[in-house]
Amino acid sequence: MKSLKSRIHNIYSKKETYSDLVIKEFLNEFLNLLNTGQIRAAQKDENGNWFVNTWVKEGILLLFKYGQLSDMSIDENFKFFDKNTLPLKRISLKDSIRLVPGGSSIRTGAYIASGVICMPPMYINIGAYVDEGTMIDSHALVGTCAQVGKNVHLSAASQLGGVLEPPNARPVIIEDDVMIGGNCGIYEGTLVRKRAVLASGVILTSSTKLFDIVNNTIITSQNSKPLEVPEGAVVVPGTRAVQNEFAMNHGLSIYTPIIVKYRDDKTDAKTALNDILR
Repeated sequence: MKSLKSRIHNIYSKKETYSDLVIKEFLNEFLNLLNTGQIRAAQKDENGNWFVNTWVKEGILLLFKYGQLSDMSIDENFKFFDKNTLPLKRISLKDSIRLVPGGSSIRTGAYIASGVICMPPMYINIGAYVDEGTMIDSHALVGTCAQVGKNVHLSAASQLGGVLEPPNARPVIIEDDVMIGGNCGIYEGTLVRKRAVLASGVILTSSTKLFDIVNNTIITSQNSKPLEVPEGAVVVPGTRAVQNEFAMNHGLSIYTPIIVKYRDDKTDAKTALNDILR
């Protein structure tokens, strides 16, 4: 692993050069480790803090750099053209992934754990990590390098933004047992801690202010630390008044997400995942 890490970093930083054959060999090794979840773009340490594996994102960028545009068409009616280093992920019955027919795609280099349910049409991009028991619903997107925990429900038309550059930028991270409502958008490295609930239509970015009316605080991103939704927070879309003369004269307000409470038994009952579906 250390050898692969150093080779990727050296190629990316142009400290060393290798033949095309050698590059192809270690990129294949790199892809295999990504596909099997042995390496990932970001992970949590023993203290619960997330850190970025910059070298993994550098490796993904090298796949784009050294890939050649090729014909990946299924037949005359389904034409596709992409880098030859980035085909669809190979999945078999033994992987225990429920991939329902209907136009979904999973790119190679994404780890999909046993018991994940993929409803059509959804898309999971390279570098993503989706853990056990999670459901990716119709029209949902798991963007490049996004990290999704166990038993998460990513509801219909929700999006987890992707990020590759710069390589040290943190991807979107969703911890275990999170419920994400329909049409939510989570972008720019936002971290949603375990058991949080996002109501339909919540949008979160690094510049979003999250108003916690339970604790009378405003949660924002800090320098290089993206926005973080607290554990068990229940977030709904809301508005706040714009405080200048023109806006007040016209009754203008802007969108803002609001923590209205923290998860309780009533919330658990409403958001419980149905084991029958799994």
